[in-house]
Amino acid sequence: KEMTRGVVRTAARGTIPLKISQKVARKSAPSTGGVKKPHRYRPGTVALRESRRYQTSTELLIRKLPVQRLVREIAQHFKTDLRFQSAAIGALQEASEAYLVGLFEDTNVCAIHAKRVTIVPKDMQLARRIRGERA
Repeated sequence: KEMTRGVVRTAARGTIPLKISQKVARKSAPSTGGVKKPHRYRPGTVALRESRRYQTSTELLIRKLPVQRLVREIAQHFKTDLRFQSAAIGALQEASEAYLVGLFEDTNVCAIHAKRVTIVPKDMQLARRIRGERA
């Protein structure tokens, strides 16, 4: 639409007076009836806030019980009826999470190097290969 001196020009109808076009616009847009929409953050705001939160925190991010079950399941393959101190499982979890965080950091660097913001499996494979974990 193009506006000049109180006239609205449209491609379909030519020119119509401004007052009529305002009335048409007012009639076609129904009011919401005073119902306020719930507040929503813009896309990415909450993600950035979560990133900052997890970067500053030191608590474990994986639940303790699933890790404990996994440790016991893996240990079964080596020797049956093994017993673990809770501190031992806690130390394994700390080390595992530290390893994973470092691996994801390197994976992210590989994705950025490839001019992407999304990590893909080949980024993680490259990160592990550079680290010398997998030939």
